[in-house]
Amino acid sequence: MNNLFSLPFHQPVVIFSLVLLLILAAPVVFRRLRIPDVVGLILAGVAVGPYGFNLLERDASFQIFGQVGILYLMFLAAVEIDMYHFKKNLRQGLMFGVITFIVPAILGMVAAHYAFGAGLTTCLLLASMYSSHTLISYPVVSRFGLQNGKGVILAVSATIVAVLLALITLASVIKLKATGAFDVSDILMLLLYTFGYAIVVGLTFPRITRFMFRKFSDAVAQYIFILALVFIGAVLAQLIGLESILGAFYVGLVLNRLIPGRSSLMHHIKFVGNAIFIPYFLIGVGMLINVHVIFRGWNVAWVAFNMVIVALVSKWIAAWLAQKSFGLTSTDRRMMFGLTSGKAAATIAATMIGYQYGIINEDIMNGAVLMILVCCLVASIMTERTAIQMRIELTEAEMEASGVENIEFARQIVAVSNPITAEGLMRLAVFMRSPKNTEPITTLFVRNSDDPKRLQAGRLALRNAAEAAQAMGVVANEEERFDLNIVSGLTNMIRQTHATDIVIGFHRKANIVDSFFGQMIDTLLKETLKMIVMSRCFIPISTVRRIVVVAGAKSQYETGFHDWVARIGNLSQTLACKVIFIATSETSNYIEDIITNDGYSIRRIYQEMTEWDDFILLSGEVGPEDLLVIIGARKGSVSYSSTQEEIPEFLSKNFANHNLMVIYPEQFNG
Repeated sequence: MNNLFSLPFHQPVVIFSLVLLLILAAPVVFRRLRIPDVVGLILAGVAVGPYGFNLLERDASFQIFGQVGILYLMFLAAVEIDMYHFKKNLRQGLMFGVITFIVPAILGMVAAHYAFGAGLTTCLLLASMYSSHTLISYPVVSRFGLQNGKGVILAVSATIVAVLLALITLASVIKLKATGAFDVSDILMLLLYTFGYAIVVGLTFPRITRFMFRKFSDAVAQYIFILALVFIGAVLAQLIGLESILGAFYVGLVLNRLIPGRSSLMHHIKFVGNAIFIPYFLIGVGMLINVHVIFRGWNVAWVAFNMVIVALVSKWIAAWLAQKSFGLTSTDRRMMFGLTSGKAAATIAATMIGYQYGIINEDIMNGAVLMILVCCLVASIMTERTAIQMRIELTEAEMEASGVENIEFARQIVAVSNPITAEGLMRLAVFMRSPKNTEPITTLFVRNSDDPKRLQAGRLALRNAAEAAQAMGVVANEEERFDLNIVSGLTNMIRQTHATDIVIGFHRKANIVDSFFGQMIDTLLKETLKMIVMSRCFIPISTVRRIVVVAGAKSQYETGFHDWVARIGNLSQTLACKVIFIATSETSNYIEDIITNDGYSIRRIYQEMTEWDDFILLSGEVGPEDLLVIIGARKGSVSYSSTQEEIPEFLSKNFANHNLMVIYPEQFNG
């Protein structure tokens, strides 16, 4: 019993219990003091660590979980980025990376030489410490939903450049210290390995992931698989001489498209990371910091003060230069400064290596540790304050653009009967709706008999669909309805819930004379004028590479034109995939206006189609990993033509094994 509570604690259960209490209590306590959660966890680590009350020592568990936490943080930063915005701002992001490396490096070398009288190797080492940064305050950005803000994307993009250049500088310093000479061939070899690493990981990881996602739908298996890829990528990066955090970040980028932001997998990734791994890392950072060293003498205080000023001022200058160069706002500048001023992983590594090789003395090492603490505090406070301001500005802009405060969102019905396809239909429905939509989804099973097998299958389908919605953070109301037939059950539920969209699976032909869509769909189209979405996917919706949308002439004059374009915009934005619109030039212009005015950040191209026969010629471009979307038209509608009578037969012959969606937009008085 005495050994159980002797300080510092060594019993695993006691250690883990205390850490969990810190993760739970620290944000609550420090939030009352208006201190960001990130800062609170770091300060909690200082308090319980060996330089505080010595309740915990930084043993193997903190080293392991801490390393996992920083890799998780970098992976999460990359996988949460909207690839459309990332590619759009990539050039400026890389330029900012060079700026935020060069400015701190130059100022750091000058300050080290004149303030400390340091030699070349020490100046270069300190330059690498000043120029690198860690996205330690990124959880704040994620919490406020600002991952796609321009300042955030530039800061995240700059991270990989700044850390890579800092790593090259550190490697050069070690080589210079060991041999007394600087070898350019080592740097060229590292760059060659890096290029090879990027090609191998970028080509193989997405292919393996698509294969796994198609074979295994189990959420736990998918999560473990993704986590394994992150660490394999990190290990491979270390093998070629890179930092593991660069590997984790790159894996996040290459897997970004395959993990949609509103998917259950992303929910699990963020939940586990924010609950355990990232807080563990932040507490571990705090445990490294010895605040007592500042009282050992004026020299340590002077060194620490000098290093803090150089680190923060140089990063602020870099953000200011980027703001002026790229025409950004002051809010973007503050966000860039907040994200790039944090110091942790790379700086800690450089400090330890420098002290080990005798490049820096104990005073500089202690000053560097205090610099890490202050920079983490400043980064977190600046990021949180800027995030609040940025969130307010975005909300005001959205309200001004919409013209109303309360927007009427889609109310969807997902009709299910097959347990195998129910989950996929629900995922599609969630991906097609606005991320701001808080309306519950109604998942419906209609029966007209008491057949035990059909009843059991239908109820299982309801449960599978509801669980899929819940995993993606969407409320689903389960409804089982006994009615004369399926169409009656659907139309009655539409009236009852005031639904706007109906999502159903494709009909399976019962016999050779049965139509491709089925008699039920033909009847449903006559009974309701609401939007109907029919879907059939042979692969998980998250693995779709492209969306090919075919819209007939005059479809822009239909009442539900804006709605179906919005659904495609939401789907493409969630999946981060390209959309190919095949339509007349006039229709394409209307589509482009909606996408631009509504602010959908999607990659898109337009191909002209003057009549439906043109689509037959273009249909060969639709591959097995594409989603073909046909915009149908009810008889008598503005965009209806006799040619559309041939579409079901054409689809049956040529796209029997393709992923297919047919949308019938809402009609007037729907």
